[in-house]
Amino acid sequence: MFDYHEYFRSEMMPHMWCKGCGNGIVLKALLRAIHRLGLSKDRIAMVSGIGCSSRLTGYVDCNTLHTTHGRPLAFATGLKLARPELTVIVITGDGDGLAIGGNHLIHTARRNIDLTCLLFNNQIYGMTGGQLAPTTPEALFSTTTPYGNIEPNFDACRLVQAAGGTFVARGTVYRAIPLEKLIAEGIQHKGFSFIEVLTTCPEIHGRRNKLGTPAEMLQALAKTTLPTGVIHQASGPEYTEAYDGIIAKAQGRT
Repeated sequence: MFDYHEYFRSEMMPHMWCKGCGNGIVLKALLRAIHRLGLSKDRIAMVSGIGCSSRLTGYVDCNTLHTTHGRPLAFATGLKLARPELTVIVITGDGDGLAIGGNHLIHTARRNIDLTCLLFNNQIYGMTGGQLAPTTPEALFSTTTPYGNIEPNFDACRLVQAAGGTFVARGTVYRAIPLEKLIAEGIQHKGFSFIEVLTTCPEIHGRRNKLGTPAEMLQALAKTTLPTGVIHQASGPEYTEAYDGIIAKAQGRT
C-alpha cells in the first residue's frame, strides 16, 4: 500500500505553503507517479531553483539539490552528465523557469537531455511579493503592475516544443489523477520531458485580483481553454548518449 510518509522528510514538516495553495497537490501527484514506476529513492535526484514551488525538494526523502534563482536546469544538466544512471527531476516555477531561467529552459529543450521538468504555473511571483510573471494574463494586477498587466503572456508548452523538447504536456491541479499519469509518462520518456502544471496562488495572486476562494480558483482551472494532456511527443538523439560518443571519439575508442 502506498504511504506518502515513506517519501517525506518528516523533520521538515509542516511545509511553508499557504492554505489553499495547489503545490501540495502537485507534490502528492509526483510521489504517486514515482511509486507507480517503482523507482528507488536512492536513484532519484530532484533539483529546484527559487520560489514557492522550489521548496518542494526540501520535503522529499531522496537526493535533492536546492539551487540559485533560475538555474535548476543548468545544475540538473551537469548532474545528469556526471551521473546519467540517475532519474533527474527538475522542480521550477513560472518565474524561476520562464523568466530568470528562460534561457536555460530553451537550451535544455534544444539539447534533448534526459531530464523531467515540472514547471508550476501559478501566474505570479508568489514568494518574492507578487510581482508580474511571464505567465500573468493581461489586465491582471501585480505589485509591479498596479494598474494592470499590458504584456502578453507565454505559452510555455509551445515555447518548449519549438525549442526542441521531445515530450511536452500540460496538467492542472484540478485533475490530480491525470496529472500523476502525465508525470509518470514524462519520467519514462527518453529525452527532455516538460510538464507545465497549472496551479493556484490564492493568497498573493488570488486576493489581489479578486479571483475568489481557494476552492473557486481550483474549480476555475476546470474551465481552462488551454490544451491539456500530452501535447507533443517525439524521439530524437539524447544528449548524454551523444556526449558519451564524443568522449569515446576523443579517447580513440571509435
